[in-house]
Amino acid sequence: MTTVETQTTTDAELDAIFGPIFERIAAGAVAREADRQLPFEEITWLRAAKFGALRVPVEHGGYGVTVRQLFRQLIALSAAESNLPQALRVHFSFVEDQLLAEPGPARTDWLRAVAEGTLVGNAITEPGVGAVDRYRTRLTRDGERWRLDGTKFYSTGSLYADYILAAADRDGERVGVLVDANAEGVRQHDDWDGFGQRLTASGTTEFSDVTVTEDRILGPGYGAPGATYATSYLQLVQLAVLAGIARRAESDTREWVSARTRGYTHSAADLPRRDPLVQQVIGRLSAAAFAAEASVLAVADVLDAVLADRARDESLVVAAELAAARAQLAVIDLVLPATTLLFEVGGASAVSESLRLDRHWRNARTISVHNPAIQKARAIGDHLLNGSDLPFAWSAGDRSPATEVPS
Repeated sequence: MTTVETQTTTDAELDAIFGPIFERIAAGAVAREADRQLPFEEITWLRAAKFGALRVPVEHGGYGVTVRQLFRQLIALSAAESNLPQALRVHFSFVEDQLLAEPGPARTDWLRAVAEGTLVGNAITEPGVGAVDRYRTRLTRDGERWRLDGTKFYSTGSLYADYILAAADRDGERVGVLVDANAEGVRQHDDWDGFGQRLTASGTTEFSDVTVTEDRILGPGYGAPGATYATSYLQLVQLAVLAGIARRAESDTREWVSARTRGYTHSAADLPRRDPLVQQVIGRLSAAAFAAEASVLAVADVLDAVLADRARDESLVVAAELAAARAQLAVIDLVLPATTLLFEVGGASAVSESLRLDRHWRNARTISVHNPAIQKARAIGDHLLNGSDLPFAWSAGDRSPATEVPS
């Protein structure tokens, strides 16, 4: 059995490699936000440093890190640019699937491709009526080939990717399909219009008569029945984004306050940094960032155990899902108030467009609506009170009476 969890690169080594890159990325974050400039160049820096290969074993050209180490770096990248970890979310899940696959040429080829800079995006969620019943995107046999047709939205990261992992219906079966991003019949649009996470490229992808070879049909797609590590893993990337936002919100606010000289006649000190009330705000922001990161890494430890066992122990998989669900509620409740509280340190000056401090709240608010927290809280309570299954397999869209869930 192939070992996928051997730690071969230390945190200090990873920080030395990626820290300077993250600093370069952070330096342009405000300008990119102001101009809605997609971070294609920044993606090339990450490719060159093999960031997408953090979990790929050393023998295949990667870093061979643990899940905890991966999420530690994702938090740091999010603090530099919160759009990027979200854009890479499905890529890391794809890598994890390859690590769990049986050894063979295909697995080796994909892991080596990732180590050489290959990135994978996604096209899973569908607009309009969605895919509560089945995907409207269809994979159909057409003579000697397979054909993919359909429209997707929230195709996060696919504009930056070499391949797109698409979810499709094949005669009533949910399947995953891997498509070349530049294949004939693939059209991508940067039409995501959310007020936050604007640079994730989470727009529309259209597939029109796209040829798919047999080896690119990956088996059961997202939303297939049964417990899976993937839902907790993908959720945890979103929480790493929130933890990184909290870290950057605290550091941006602290840096601004440290240099500020304007105060008020009724302030408790001449300088804002000496004001105990302002100090209290910074302390609370720091605590929120610390607790959010600790929550993410605690769930990562559970996922390390799940994946070291190759996700065979369903009780461990359920434990990871429950941990990620609990962390989701806790981290959102920490980070959203913190990104609002930061404005208390400076009056009207704090809302200057040049500072863009508002981006922290907008980004946090946007990332927090993925997998709505009210539904997650209910699912946790139902699981604990009644033993109901956690919602591993779910989709968004219109629900007909035939798909209603009994109360």
